[in-house]
Amino acid sequence: MRFTRLSVLLLGAALSFQLSARAELKMPAIFGDNMVLQQQIPVPVWGWAAPGTEVTVKFGGQTRSARADADGKWLVKLGKLKASAEPQSLVIESEETNTFTNILVGEVWLASGQSNMEKPIGLQHGQKPCFNYEQELAAGNHSQIRLFHVDKNLSATPLADVEKYHGWTECSSNALNTIKFSAAAYFFGREIHTNLNVPVGLIESDWGGTRIEPWTPPVGFEEVPSLAGLAKTEINPDKISNRSPMAIYNAMIAPVAGYTMRGVIWYQGESNLMGGTNDYDYLNYADKMVALVDGWRSIWHEGSFPFYFVQIAPFKYYGGRVQRVPSPESLPEFWAIQSRAERRIKHSGMVVTTDLVNNLNDIHPRDKQDVGHRLALLARAETYGQKVECSGPVFNRAKFKSGRAILKFDHVDGGLMSKDGKPLTWFTIAGADGQFVPAEAKIVGKTVEVSAAGIEKPVAVRFAWDETAQPNFCNAAGLPAEPFRTDGQGR
Repeated sequence: MRFTRLSVLLLGAALSFQLSARAELKMPAIFGDNMVLQQQIPVPVWGWAAPGTEVTVKFGGQTRSARADADGKWLVKLGKLKASAEPQSLVIESEETNTFTNILVGEVWLASGQSNMEKPIGLQHGQKPCFNYEQELAAGNHSQIRLFHVDKNLSATPLADVEKYHGWTECSSNALNTIKFSAAAYFFGREIHTNLNVPVGLIESDWGGTRIEPWTPPVGFEEVPSLAGLAKTEINPDKISNRSPMAIYNAMIAPVAGYTMRGVIWYQGESNLMGGTNDYDYLNYADKMVALVDGWRSIWHEGSFPFYFVQIAPFKYYGGRVQRVPSPESLPEFWAIQSRAERRIKHSGMVVTTDLVNNLNDIHPRDKQDVGHRLALLARAETYGQKVECSGPVFNRAKFKSGRAILKFDHVDGGLMSKDGKPLTWFTIAGADGQFVPAEAKIVGKTVEVSAAGIEKPVAVRFAWDETAQPNFCNAAGLPAEPFRTDGQGR
């Protein structure tokens, strides 16, 4: 009898605790003190409370109410907000009250990908720091830039809330170094803040060495016929890894989906390139990018938000100490695939990095300042409508005449040029036999004329078609030309 009575008492206490916990007014971790709310777009605010309880949200002179459903979930939408650097409070009232303070309104961006997005300004895991890292950290105090860091985690099913994270904090030298916040994201956000003169919120969710599949939601796979089977992947919690399709999405993206933002910056692809010919074959990486972007856009319910990404940098994947790919042309093929993805995905843009590498044996280029700057140029031009050049020359078409190839390009405003003043490099040309040889390339007005001794009737040109290519061809804005080939699937 004593055991039975004790069991009843314990069961009653457990039920009481569960009911108490269920009734608690709770908000997702992505909401907190110091956060930035997105301007000019309706802002959903959600959480949990006792079923049937009315919840009222107050912010910026607005008051919105909703009633928690049978599962205790509730959601309200604030109307469009005006940018403001004046700290405000977000108040959520129910049977209890939660108040978040020091909130700003401005531009919110999500930064994601693998190690080149994850790389911080300073030292980490033996990697060399970014250039001028001590000065950059010392100058990192920006009270109107706010940082939120989603820490590494996996889940077999989508989580309702992030389990591991560093909550919203004001950007400072100490915060950047302590959190090890993404250098590329920080430099991007700093330029957006400087040029728009509004607060900026940066959400970092990335993981070094990861492929694109674990970041992709089921709905993304479902919308791409070649990948639909991946949507049915059943994840065994006992065998889950950061290679399991959807496993990172479930833990590190799904819990923040719906937090209103302007767009995404993405730096990933190295691990898919090195995947060989297994299920992660890089030849269908463009399909996988479409699945990722369409999937994220679907779950965010914000339409086709901007998605700007980085073309991976030159590196000795084939010619290094370990052979990671089938040939020296595997990387250029991947560059072409990334280029095709950019052309397939609406409201997207791509940064070229062929001129930012100082060590071809280091897969983590140290110049993240220019990566952030070029991502910001895309956002400034395409999202915010500023009159800035955001791309280097992009191959448009070729005409073959009198032993020469005459190439035309987009993004030539201001003219074409050699970055170092020397003859253009990394052009090759081929005749009918398909054998490519080094070529002479000259800028003639807004075109480039390519030729080579012995090639009387050229049929194809390639540019930067090697994993070690670091060409000097750019436009007057100093932005490098995108690698291309006129034969095959070059664009």
